Amino acid sequence: MTKDFLVAQIHKKHSFLCIGLDVDLNKIPKHLLTSEDPIYEFNKAIIDATHHLCVAYKPNLAFYEAHGIKGWAALEKTITYLNSNHSDIFTIADAKRGDIGNTSSMYAKAFFEDLGFDSVTVAPYMGKDSVEPFLEFKDKHAILLALTSNEGAFDFQTKSVDGLELYKQVLITSKTWKNSNNLMYVVGATQAEYLAEIRQIIPNSFLLVPGVGAQGGSLEEVCKYGMTNDVGLLINSSRGIIYASNEVDFANAAKLKAQDLQEQMALLLQSL
Repeated sequence: MTKDFLVAQIHKKHSFLCIGLDVDLNKIPKHLLTSEDPIYEFNKAIIDATHHLCVAYKPNLAFYEAHGIKGWAALEKTITYLNSNHSDIFTIADAKRGDIGNTSSMYAKAFFEDLGFDSVTVAPYMGKDSVEPFLEFKDKHAILLALTSNEGAFDFQTKSVDGLELYKQVLITSKTWKNSNNLMYVVGATQAEYLAEIRQIIPNSFLLVPGVGAQGGSLEEVCKYGMTNDVGLLINSSRGIIYASNEVDFANAAKLKAQDLQEQMALLLQSL
């Protein structure tokens, strides 16, 4: 998926919502546990109920890898269902990969060619030769961890190195890498006050923004400081949507939560 097509979908749906498919078998409705593949059945129901309200889905790989082969099978069925039935959806493998060249090339091949994701989250700690292999694929995107929303983000990311915070050095340096136009960045919603300075460095890049909802991030603050003329934002909500109910009405409850966010986004888009 090209960025232009993603922007077009945002305006068509009046939404820049990304829904995280972080499936915890301890939290899904109990009646699904008797099915052959409860993870996939849960995802399919969520997708069927919400695809018209969002532009992206983001499975977190940990929730699939934890179940071994069955988990990978559920992930493959989920991405196949999305690619076969909802080609207007931007798909994100939240894998946080990043290793030296040959290994990163294999990771990229797995997610982009085998599974067919549009993008994958990547850790920048090992530098350009760990990220550039993900940038070699046409119309595929690496989403670089820049400034995250967790408590430990301040352990390293905001430390000053030669007078400049480390996350800013990551942003600046990443712009020099080959095919850097295929980069997007993760910036947590709970770090919204940093967005103005981030936009000075990467004024037009797409930002994947987790932390709105369950983690307490403000949608309005993120848009105030982070929105561009092409929107430039994918706001992720996981638990707040998919676990709105753990009863038989779970899919409809998820739809209502997603609709609430979509309606807020539609109002914010009117300012463009």
